[in-house]
Amino acid sequence: MVKRLLTALLVVVIIGAAGAAGGYFYWQSRLEAPLALDEPTLYQVPSGAGFNQVVAELESQGILEDAWAFRLLARVEPERVPRLRTGEYQLLPDMSGLEMMALLGSNNVVTYPLTIPEGWTFRQMRDLLNAAPKLDHRTADLSDEEVMTLLDREGTFPEGWFFPDTYRYHLGMSDVDLLQQSLERMERILDSVWEERADDLTIESPYEALIMASLIERETGAPEERREIAGVFKRRMEQGMRLQTDPTIIYGMGERYEGRITRADLREATPYNTYVIDGMPPTPIALPGRASLEAAVNPLPGETLYFVSRGDGTHHFSRTLREHNNAVNRYIRNR
Repeated sequence: MVKRLLTALLVVVIIGAAGAAGGYFYWQSRLEAPLALDEPTLYQVPSGAGFNQVVAELESQGILEDAWAFRLLARVEPERVPRLRTGEYQLLPDMSGLEMMALLGSNNVVTYPLTIPEGWTFRQMRDLLNAAPKLDHRTADLSDEEVMTLLDREGTFPEGWFFPDTYRYHLGMSDVDLLQQSLERMERILDSVWEERADDLTIESPYEALIMASLIERETGAPEERREIAGVFKRRMEQGMRLQTDPTIIYGMGERYEGRITRADLREATPYNTYVIDGMPPTPIALPGRASLEAAVNPLPGETLYFVSRGDGTHHFSRTLREHNNAVNRYIRNR
């Protein structure tokens, strides 16, 4: 009798153990089951959301079918539960529930590109930031002066100090974050470029190099011309000639510029009009790229003193005023 009871008890234990093992493996299979998705889906972890809240939301959106398995995981094996991070994540159809949870606890958030073109002004950069989706717009109602104070550059005129490039941001970042990145990058690149400058420059400081680079940037988009334009400006300054570069007129006109420069504009005495003032303008007039910065500190040697646009993005360079006037007749007046 006792032997039969012990045998029966052993059978019960074996069946129970087998059932427990089967239940455990079934639970694990539900954790590793693919998400209920037919296509890539964007999911946002709300700020301050806990694990169970996210699981419930994923279940309500039909993304996670076996939410019970993850609630059980949080209860019996909390060490396997990742600490979720606020942000947007790209969920894929072949992703398992465990892989998704690992993703939601990672830094692999969805990012968005924002491109600042070379030659843009700081005002254009701010307009682009203000229009960027998913970005926290902290500076939209601030003046330029207030923006620079916020960036710990109080009293610094902002033009030219932000490096034009493509930056990436994610939900939760602000325009201040991107401005800080761009500002610090320009400062690093300007310092690096200045260390590699030629010995016989007419400019005397990194800031003057920034101003010169902005003039070069606004004058040409042709990479092969940048150093020659820098050479023209250098030789004109050495000979006491005015720079006479049209982009400085345009910058000095500000919002009054409507796409055309008149004779009156050429004579208007703004602080930036290099047809009127000697030397360079007091500040940069645009955001220069690295190539223009490098050209500003390494001008091309030569004898040219003038250049005029051919109308195709390139310029004709001349050594004499007579040659220059002939080029103006050919490329500007006849056109």
